[in-house]
Amino acid sequence: MSTIGLAADRLFGLNPRWARWLVVAVHVTFIVPASYEAGSEGPFLRWPWDWTAGGVTLTLGLALLALQLRLSLAFGTGQRVRSAPWLLLAIAILVYLPMVWLGWDWSWMQACLLASVPMVLRPRPALAVIAAVLVGSSVEEAYIGAGQVVGPGIFTGIFWVAYTVNSFCLPAAGMYGSARLVSLVEALRGARAELATAAVTEERRRIARDLHDLLGQSLSAISLKGDLAIRLFASDPIAARAEVKSLTDLAREAVRSVRVISRDERVMSLREEADGAAALLAAAGVKTRLELDLSDLTPALEALLAWAVREGVANTLRHSDARTCSITAQRRGRQVALEIVNDGVSGPAGEGSGLAGLAERAHMLGGSVSAGPITGGGFRLSVEVPKEAA
Repeated sequence: MSTIGLAADRLFGLNPRWARWLVVAVHVTFIVPASYEAGSEGPFLRWPWDWTAGGVTLTLGLALLALQLRLSLAFGTGQRVRSAPWLLLAIAILVYLPMVWLGWDWSWMQACLLASVPMVLRPRPALAVIAAVLVGSSVEEAYIGAGQVVGPGIFTGIFWVAYTVNSFCLPAAGMYGSARLVSLVEALRGARAELATAAVTEERRRIARDLHDLLGQSLSAISLKGDLAIRLFASDPIAARAEVKSLTDLAREAVRSVRVISRDERVMSLREEADGAAALLAAAGVKTRLELDLSDLTPALEALLAWAVREGVANTLRHSDARTCSITAQRRGRQVALEIVNDGVSGPAGEGSGLAGLAERAHMLGGSVSAGPITGGGFRLSVEVPKEAA
Protein backbone atom coordinates (compact mmCIF):
# COMPACT_ATOMS: atom_id res chain seq x y z
CA MET A 1 0.00 0.00 0.00
CA SER A 2 2.87 2.37 0.70
CA THR A 3 4.24 1.92 -2.86
CA ILE A 4 0.84 2.54 -4.40
CA GLY A 5 0.33 5.51 -2.10
CA LEU A 6 3.70 7.00 -3.05
CA ALA A 7 2.89 6.56 -6.74
CA ALA A 8 -0.50 8.19 -6.21
CA ASP A 9 1.14 11.08 -4.38
CA ARG A 10 3.61 11.67 -7.20
CA LEU A 11 1.02 11.33 -9.96
CA PHE A 12 -1.84 13.29 -8.46
CA GLY A 13 -0.39 15.21 -5.53
CA LEU A 14 -3.07 13.55 -3.38
CA ASN A 15 -5.72 15.39 -5.42
CA PRO A 16 -8.84 13.19 -5.57
CA ARG A 17 -10.18 15.12 -8.56
CA TRP A 18 -7.34 13.94 -10.79
CA ALA A 19 -7.75 10.40 -9.49
CA ARG A 20 -11.45 10.49 -10.40
CA TRP A 21 -10.60 11.65 -13.90
CA LEU A 22 -8.29 8.64 -14.17
CA VAL A 23 -11.24 6.39 -13.29
CA VAL A 24 -13.30 8.00 -16.05
CA ALA A 25 -10.45 7.66 -18.55
CA VAL A 26 -9.87 3.98 -17.80
CA HIS A 27 -13.57 3.11 -18.04
CA VAL A 28 -14.12 5.08 -21.26
CA THR A 29 -10.98 3.63 -22.85
CA PHE A 30 -12.25 0.07 -22.41
CA ILE A 31 -16.03 0.23 -22.63
CA VAL A 32 -16.57 2.63 -25.57
CA PRO A 33 -14.22 1.00 -28.12
CA ALA A 34 -15.16 -2.52 -27.02
CA SER A 35 -18.89 -1.86 -27.31
CA TYR A 36 -18.61 -0.30 -30.77
CA GLU A 37 -16.33 -3.06 -32.02
CA ALA A 38 -18.74 -5.73 -30.78
CA GLY A 39 -21.41 -4.35 -33.10
CA SER A 40 -19.24 -3.50 -36.08
CA GLU A 41 -17.75 -7.00 -36.20
CA GLY A 42 -20.91 -8.84 -35.21
CA PRO A 43 -24.07 -9.57 -37.18
CA PHE A 44 -25.59 -6.60 -39.00
CA LEU A 45 -28.73 -5.70 -37.07
CA ARG A 46 -31.57 -3.58 -38.35
CA TRP A 47 -33.80 -1.94 -35.82
CA PRO A 48 -37.01 0.00 -36.48
CA TRP A 49 -34.77 3.07 -36.74
CA ASP A 50 -31.92 3.22 -39.22
CA TRP A 51 -28.94 2.36 -37.03
CA THR A 52 -26.07 0.06 -37.78
CA ALA A 53 -25.11 -2.59 -35.26
CA GLY A 54 -22.12 -0.49 -34.21
CA GLY A 55 -24.37 2.41 -33.29
CA VAL A 56 -26.70 0.17 -31.32
CA THR A 57 -23.91 -1.48 -29.35
CA LEU A 58 -22.25 1.89 -28.76
CA THR A 59 -25.50 3.14 -27.21
CA LEU A 60 -25.66 0.05 -25.01
CA GLY A 61 -22.02 0.58 -24.11
CA LEU A 62 -22.64 4.18 -23.07
CA ALA A 63 -25.49 3.05 -20.83
CA LEU A 64 -23.19 0.42 -19.33
CA LEU A 65 -20.47 3.07 -18.92
CA ALA A 66 -22.82 5.36 -16.99
CA LEU A 67 -23.83 2.59 -14.57
CA GLN A 68 -20.26 1.40 -14.14
CA LEU A 69 -18.92 4.90 -13.48
CA ARG A 70 -21.67 5.53 -10.92
CA LEU A 71 -20.68 2.39 -9.05
CA SER A 72 -16.91 2.81 -9.39
CA LEU A 73 -16.82 6.46 -8.31
CA ALA A 74 -19.07 5.74 -5.33
CA PHE A 75 -16.82 2.83 -4.34
CA GLY A 76 -13.68 4.94 -4.75
CA THR A 77 -14.96 7.86 -2.68
CA GLY A 78 -16.36 5.62 0.06
CA GLN A 79 -19.99 6.57 -0.53
CA ARG A 80 -22.64 4.15 0.61
CA VAL A 81 -25.03 3.69 -2.31
CA ARG A 82 -28.23 1.97 -1.26
CA SER A 83 -29.00 1.13 -4.86
CA ALA A 84 -25.63 -0.61 -5.39
CA PRO A 85 -27.20 -4.13 -5.67
CA TRP A 86 -29.65 -2.77 -8.25
CA LEU A 87 -26.80 -1.13 -10.14
CA LEU A 88 -25.00 -4.47 -10.19
CA LEU A 89 -28.15 -6.19 -11.45
CA ALA A 90 -28.59 -3.56 -14.19
CA ILE A 91 -24.96 -4.05 -15.24
CA ALA A 92 -25.48 -7.82 -15.41
CA ILE A 93 -28.58 -7.32 -17.58
CA LEU A 94 -26.72 -5.00 -19.96
CA VAL A 95 -23.90 -7.54 -20.14
CA TYR A 96 -25.90 -10.70 -20.80
CA LEU A 97 -29.18 -9.64 -22.44
CA PRO A 98 -27.57 -8.12 -25.58
CA MET A 99 -25.74 -11.41 -26.09
CA VAL A 100 -29.07 -12.90 -27.22
CA TRP A 101 -28.80 -10.80 -30.40
CA LEU A 102 -25.12 -9.95 -30.59
CA GLY A 103 -23.77 -13.33 -29.64
CA TRP A 104 -20.32 -13.94 -28.18
CA ASP A 105 -18.93 -10.67 -29.59
CA TRP A 106 -20.58 -8.89 -26.64
CA SER A 107 -18.99 -11.24 -24.10
CA TRP A 108 -16.06 -8.89 -23.48
CA MET A 109 -18.45 -6.66 -21.54
CA GLN A 110 -18.29 -9.27 -18.78
CA ALA A 111 -15.16 -7.43 -17.63
CA CYS A 112 -17.53 -4.74 -16.30
CA LEU A 113 -19.32 -7.36 -14.24
CA LEU A 114 -16.04 -8.75 -12.91
CA ALA A 115 -15.00 -5.23 -11.86
CA SER A 116 -18.36 -4.45 -10.22
CA VAL A 117 -18.87 -7.63 -8.22
CA PRO A 118 -16.11 -7.00 -5.59
CA MET A 119 -17.40 -3.44 -5.17
CA VAL A 120 -20.82 -4.64 -4.06
CA LEU A 121 -20.59 -8.18 -2.71
CA ARG A 122 -18.62 -9.58 0.21
CA PRO A 123 -15.32 -11.33 -0.61
CA ARG A 124 -16.56 -14.92 -0.63
CA PRO A 125 -19.71 -14.37 -2.74
CA ALA A 126 -17.71 -12.08 -5.01
CA LEU A 127 -15.05 -14.74 -5.58
CA ALA A 128 -17.74 -17.32 -6.30
CA VAL A 129 -19.39 -15.10 -8.91
CA ILE A 130 -16.06 -14.19 -10.52
CA ALA A 131 -15.02 -17.85 -10.68
CA ALA A 132 -18.36 -18.83 -12.25
CA VAL A 133 -18.06 -16.11 -14.89
CA LEU A 134 -14.47 -17.04 -15.76
CA VAL A 135 -15.13 -20.78 -15.90
CA GLY A 136 -18.25 -20.40 -18.02
CA SER A 137 -16.60 -17.95 -20.39
CA SER A 138 -13.45 -20.07 -20.67
CA VAL A 139 -15.43 -23.18 -21.58
CA GLU A 140 -17.48 -21.27 -24.14
CA GLU A 141 -14.41 -19.60 -25.65
CA ALA A 142 -12.55 -22.90 -25.80
CA TYR A 143 -15.53 -24.51 -27.51
CA ILE A 144 -15.83 -21.71 -30.04
CA GLY A 145 -12.10 -21.33 -30.65
CA ALA A 146 -11.04 -24.96 -30.63
CA GLY A 147 -14.24 -26.73 -31.51
CA GLN A 148 -13.82 -29.05 -28.53
CA VAL A 149 -12.47 -29.01 -25.00
CA VAL A 150 -10.76 -32.40 -25.02
CA GLY A 151 -9.18 -34.52 -27.66
CA PRO A 152 -6.72 -33.46 -30.36
CA GLY A 153 -7.49 -29.77 -29.82
CA ILE A 154 -6.79 -29.72 -26.09
CA PHE A 155 -3.77 -27.39 -26.38
CA THR A 156 -5.74 -25.04 -28.57
CA GLY A 157 -8.47 -25.13 -25.94
CA ILE A 158 -5.98 -24.29 -23.19
CA PHE A 159 -4.77 -21.36 -25.26
CA TRP A 160 -8.28 -19.99 -25.61
CA VAL A 161 -8.98 -20.46 -21.91
CA ALA A 162 -5.85 -18.47 -21.00
CA TYR A 163 -6.70 -15.87 -23.62
CA THR A 164 -10.21 -15.46 -22.25
CA VAL A 165 -9.12 -15.17 -18.63
CA ASN A 166 -6.54 -12.51 -19.48
CA SER A 167 -8.89 -10.63 -21.79
CA PHE A 168 -11.55 -10.42 -19.07
CA CYS A 169 -9.35 -9.98 -16.02
CA LEU A 170 -7.01 -7.27 -17.27
CA PRO A 171 -9.73 -4.70 -18.14
CA ALA A 172 -11.62 -5.64 -14.97
CA ALA A 173 -8.48 -5.17 -12.89
CA GLY A 174 -7.88 -1.80 -14.54
CA MET A 175 -11.39 -0.55 -13.77
CA TYR A 176 -11.42 -1.91 -10.22
CA GLY A 177 -7.86 -0.73 -9.59
CA SER A 178 -8.57 2.81 -10.76
CA ALA A 179 -11.57 2.99 -8.43
CA ARG A 180 -9.49 1.56 -5.63
CA LEU A 181 -6.82 4.19 -6.32
CA VAL A 182 -9.35 6.93 -5.56
CA SER A 183 -10.04 5.37 -2.16
CA LEU A 184 -6.30 5.12 -1.50
CA VAL A 185 -5.81 8.78 -2.38
CA GLU A 186 -8.64 9.71 -0.01
CA ALA A 187 -7.12 7.53 2.72
CA LEU A 188 -3.67 9.03 2.19
CA ARG A 189 -5.03 12.56 2.40
CA GLY A 190 -6.76 11.66 5.66
CA ALA A 191 -3.60 10.00 7.00
CA ARG A 192 -1.51 13.01 6.04
CA ALA A 193 -3.92 15.33 7.84
CA GLU A 194 -3.86 13.09 10.93
CA LEU A 195 -0.06 12.96 10.90
CA ALA A 196 0.12 16.74 10.62
CA THR A 197 -2.28 17.11 13.53
CA ALA A 198 -0.32 14.57 15.57
CA ALA A 199 2.94 16.36 14.80
CA VAL A 200 1.49 19.68 15.92
CA THR A 201 0.09 18.11 19.08
CA GLU A 202 3.41 16.43 19.86
CA GLU A 203 5.29 19.69 19.31
CA ARG A 204 2.91 21.50 21.66
CA ARG A 205 3.43 18.81 24.28
CA ARG A 206 7.21 19.09 23.89
CA ILE A 207 7.14 22.86 24.25
CA ALA A 208 4.85 22.68 27.29
CA ARG A 209 7.02 20.00 28.88
CA ASP A 210 10.27 21.84 28.16
CA LEU A 211 8.87 25.15 29.37
CA HIS A 212 7.89 23.52 32.64
CA ASP A 213 11.18 21.68 33.03
CA LEU A 214 13.45 24.52 31.98
CA LEU A 215 11.64 27.47 33.53
CA GLY A 216 10.26 25.82 36.65
CA GLN A 217 13.56 25.80 38.47
CA SER A 218 14.67 29.16 37.04
CA LEU A 219 11.48 30.90 38.15
CA SER A 220 11.70 29.29 41.58
CA ALA A 221 15.28 30.51 41.89
CA ILE A 222 14.31 34.02 40.77
CA SER A 223 11.55 34.14 43.36
CA LEU A 224 13.87 32.82 46.06
CA LYS A 225 16.66 35.29 45.28
CA GLY A 226 14.20 38.17 45.02
CA ASP A 227 12.88 37.44 48.53
CA LEU A 228 16.44 37.11 49.82
CA ALA A 229 17.48 40.43 48.25
CA ILE A 230 14.52 42.21 49.84
CA ARG A 231 15.52 40.90 53.27
CA LEU A 232 19.16 41.91 52.77
CA PHE A 233 18.59 45.47 51.54
CA ALA A 234 18.24 46.84 55.09
CA SER A 235 21.05 44.88 56.74
CA ASP A 236 23.56 44.18 53.94
CA PRO A 237 23.09 46.27 50.77
CA ILE A 238 26.21 44.83 49.12
CA ALA A 239 24.95 41.25 49.50
CA ALA A 240 21.50 42.40 48.34
CA ARG A 241 22.99 43.88 45.15
CA ALA A 242 24.85 40.61 44.56
CA GLU A 243 21.60 38.69 44.86
CA VAL A 244 19.88 41.10 42.45
CA LYS A 245 22.74 40.63 39.98
CA SER A 246 22.46 36.85 40.20
CA LEU A 247 18.69 37.24 39.82
CA THR A 248 19.15 39.12 36.54
CA ASP A 249 21.58 36.46 35.37
CA LEU A 250 18.94 33.81 36.06
CA ALA A 251 16.38 35.86 34.13
CA ARG A 252 18.72 36.06 31.12
CA GLU A 253 19.30 32.31 31.32
CA ALA A 254 15.55 31.78 31.35
CA VAL A 255 15.21 33.91 28.20
CA ARG A 256 17.93 31.88 26.50
CA SER A 257 16.16 28.69 27.54
CA VAL A 258 12.92 29.86 25.94
CA ARG A 259 14.78 30.52 22.68
CA VAL A 260 16.41 27.09 22.82
CA ILE A 261 13.04 25.40 23.37
CA SER A 262 11.76 26.63 20.01
CA ARG A 263 14.73 24.95 18.28
CA ASP A 264 14.84 21.84 20.49
CA GLU A 265 18.63 22.12 20.69
CA ARG A 266 19.33 22.19 24.42
CA VAL A 267 22.19 19.95 25.52
CA MET A 268 21.90 18.88 29.15
CA SER A 269 24.86 18.00 31.36
CA LEU A 270 24.22 15.96 34.51
CA ARG A 271 27.28 17.33 36.35
CA GLU A 272 26.52 20.95 35.47
CA GLU A 273 22.87 20.56 36.39
CA ALA A 274 23.74 18.90 39.71
CA ASP A 275 26.31 21.59 40.61
CA GLY A 276 23.84 24.32 39.74
CA ALA A 277 21.14 22.62 41.79
CA ALA A 278 23.48 22.31 44.79
CA ALA A 279 24.32 26.01 44.61
CA LEU A 280 20.67 26.93 44.36
CA LEU A 281 19.71 24.70 47.29
CA ALA A 282 22.57 26.14 49.36
CA ALA A 283 21.29 29.66 48.66
CA ALA A 284 17.90 28.52 49.97
CA GLY A 285 19.52 27.17 53.18
CA VAL A 286 19.23 23.50 52.19
CA LYS A 287 22.24 21.33 52.97
CA THR A 288 22.99 19.27 49.85
CA ARG A 289 24.93 16.04 49.31
CA LEU A 290 26.00 15.02 45.81
CA GLU A 291 27.10 11.51 44.87
CA LEU A 292 27.38 11.08 41.10
CA ASP A 293 29.23 7.85 40.41
CA LEU A 294 28.56 7.79 36.66
CA SER A 295 30.60 8.20 33.50
CA ASP A 296 30.34 7.38 29.78
CA LEU A 297 26.60 8.02 29.65
CA THR A 298 24.85 8.29 26.32
CA PRO A 299 23.67 11.85 25.53
CA ALA A 300 20.03 10.83 25.77
CA LEU A 301 20.49 9.14 29.15
CA GLU A 302 22.54 12.03 30.55
CA ALA A 303 19.90 14.50 29.37
CA LEU A 304 17.18 12.47 31.11
CA LEU A 305 19.07 12.38 34.42
CA ALA A 306 19.78 16.10 34.15
CA TRP A 307 16.05 16.76 33.61
CA ALA A 308 15.33 14.61 36.67
CA VAL A 309 17.72 16.70 38.80
CA ARG A 310 16.13 19.91 37.57
CA GLU A 311 12.59 18.65 38.26
CA GLY A 312 13.47 17.20 41.67
CA VAL A 313 15.22 20.35 42.87
CA ALA A 314 12.45 22.59 41.53
CA ASN A 315 9.87 20.57 43.47
CA THR A 316 12.05 20.71 46.58
CA LEU A 317 12.19 24.49 46.41
CA ARG A 318 8.52 25.02 45.59
CA HIS A 319 6.73 22.34 47.58
CA SER A 320 8.80 21.62 50.66
CA ASP A 321 10.46 23.12 53.69
CA ALA A 322 13.46 20.81 53.39
CA ARG A 323 16.65 21.31 55.36
CA THR A 324 18.66 18.53 53.69
CA CYS A 325 18.64 17.06 50.21
CA SER A 326 20.71 14.30 48.67
CA ILE A 327 21.23 13.66 44.95
CA THR A 328 22.76 10.28 44.15
CA ALA A 329 23.33 8.54 40.82
CA GLN A 330 24.90 5.12 40.37
CA ARG A 331 24.78 1.91 38.37
CA ARG A 332 22.77 -1.02 39.72
CA GLY A 333 23.47 -4.05 37.57
CA ARG A 334 22.15 -3.22 34.12
CA GLN A 335 20.29 -0.15 35.39
CA VAL A 336 21.30 3.44 36.00
CA ALA A 337 19.50 4.86 39.04
CA LEU A 338 19.11 8.46 40.18
CA GLU A 339 17.55 9.38 43.51
CA ILE A 340 16.70 12.78 44.98
CA VAL A 341 15.67 12.65 48.63
CA ASN A 342 14.70 15.58 50.84
CA ASP A 343 13.42 15.72 54.43
CA GLY A 344 10.81 18.40 53.96
CA VAL A 345 7.77 16.59 52.52
CA SER A 346 5.67 13.97 54.23
CA GLY A 347 2.41 14.10 52.23
CA PRO A 348 1.40 12.17 49.10
CA ALA A 349 3.00 12.89 45.76
CA GLY A 350 1.27 15.45 43.60
CA GLU A 351 0.07 14.90 40.05
CA GLY A 352 1.92 17.82 38.53
CA SER A 353 2.82 18.05 34.86
CA GLY A 354 6.55 18.03 35.70
CA LEU A 355 6.63 14.48 37.01
CA ALA A 356 4.34 13.37 34.17
CA GLY A 357 6.75 14.90 31.63
CA LEU A 358 9.72 13.27 33.35
CA ALA A 359 7.96 9.89 33.31
CA GLU A 360 7.28 10.34 29.60
CA ARG A 361 10.93 11.05 28.90
CA ALA A 362 12.00 7.99 30.91
CA HIS A 363 9.47 5.77 29.17
CA MET A 364 10.94 6.75 25.79
CA LEU A 365 14.25 5.23 26.96
CA GLY A 366 12.67 2.14 28.50
CA GLY A 367 12.93 3.45 32.06
CA SER A 368 10.58 4.31 34.91
CA VAL A 369 9.97 7.08 37.43
CA SER A 370 8.61 6.77 40.96
CA ALA A 371 7.93 9.52 43.47
CA GLY A 372 6.42 9.55 46.93
CA PRO A 373 6.91 10.01 50.68
CA ILE A 374 9.34 7.78 52.56
CA THR A 375 9.23 6.24 56.01
CA GLY A 376 10.23 8.69 58.72
CA GLY A 377 9.25 11.74 56.72
CA GLY A 378 10.66 13.12 53.54
CA PHE A 379 10.21 12.59 49.85
CA ARG A 380 12.06 10.49 47.26
CA LEU A 381 12.16 10.90 43.49
CA SER A 382 13.67 7.86 41.78
CA VAL A 383 14.54 7.32 38.10
CA GLU A 384 15.76 4.01 36.71
CA VAL A 385 16.82 3.53 33.11
CA PRO A 386 18.73 0.73 31.31
CA LYS A 387 22.37 1.77 31.07
CA GLU A 388 22.51 1.02 27.34
CA ALA A 389 19.61 3.39 26.64
CA ALA A 390 20.35 5.54 23.61
